Amino acid sequence: MKLRVPLLFPFTLPYIVITSLRNHLFNIGYRSSFNYDIMTISVGNLSVGGTGKTPMVEYLIRLLKPTYSLATLSRGYKRKSKGFVLAKQGLTVTDLGDEPFQYFTKYGKDVVVAVGEERALAIPKILMEHPETQAILLDDAFQHRTIDPDLNILLTRFDAPFFKDYVLPSGMLRETRKGAKRADAVIVTKCPNDLSGTQKANFKTRIEKYTLDGTPVFFSSIQYGIPQPFTDGKTFSGKVILFAGLANMKPLTDYVEDVFELVETKKFGDHHEYTLTEVEQLVEQAKKTNTTLLTTEKDITKLRSGEFMELISEVGLFYLPISVQFLFDEEAKFNELVHEAIKEKYTPEEEIVEAE
Repeated sequence: MKLRVPLLFPFTLPYIVITSLRNHLFNIGYRSSFNYDIMTISVGNLSVGGTGKTPMVEYLIRLLKPTYSLATLSRGYKRKSKGFVLAKQGLTVTDLGDEPFQYFTKYGKDVVVAVGEERALAIPKILMEHPETQAILLDDAFQHRTIDPDLNILLTRFDAPFFKDYVLPSGMLRETRKGAKRADAVIVTKCPNDLSGTQKANFKTRIEKYTLDGTPVFFSSIQYGIPQPFTDGKTFSGKVILFAGLANMKPLTDYVEDVFELVETKKFGDHHEYTLTEVEQLVEQAKKTNTTLLTTEKDITKLRSGEFMELISEVGLFYLPISVQFLFDEEAKFNELVHEAIKEKYTPEEEIVEAE
């Protein structure tokens, strides 16, 4: 990966100094990191968005909720509310942010969903409100050093791996590649389904230059499900206008173009908040081309207001559910890693000593 803008490299140096100093202060204990009695699992990345954190958090929810009382904790990016907020009926995407609102919509009956900028302070508040909680999934918390998670999962995208990238603004990294040393596991996301063993070995070798010895590296792909209706009474035609607000839209566009008849693609910025005018334009274009509108689950959260629904019902809107699939038959290995980390967290130290 080349420097995005070589002329910006001088501006990258101060960013490197600031983030490296901050990490150093945490590493030597000058700034405090808190580890809690409750199990905490962080899912994050070194880069700015687009690595697939949301489907990974949902994978962990599905894996753990049959056994443990779970909570998710996010910053709630672009929400209009401030401070700590527990999701409940009546709150909207503007109160929670799009990913937390999606978690609540899908899993709110089984999982506590919370947002808070100061996550180290939010964890005790979750436990005060829901003392039954046994594990907290921290969404996008790899750089949130005030928390020392029990399991730190680092995601990196196959087509933009951190070991080829540079620190902002020259590249897309939030900190230097050395930050990977904090990872307890690395997952290369959005891999092609036909990833070869040679490609896997090459990636693993390059990642291991930056991680601690023995850190496991997994490879995963995104699986797209059957388009689901957002509006009633409409049939999916397969002829679509695709629109979404994603940091990296290429995998989605490639899939839709390969599987359906893609008439047009409308790309918006990540976490985009749709306006009535934009939705009107999408609906008009769908009418002119006799097509169906297709988007993502994350974008659906932004379109649940009455004024949008009334417009969209004229042409129909479908969304593509997505899920994580581990490659090379390593799903069981990853699941075991997570369960063992939780077991170790809750096994008294004296029992471990006796077992040894």
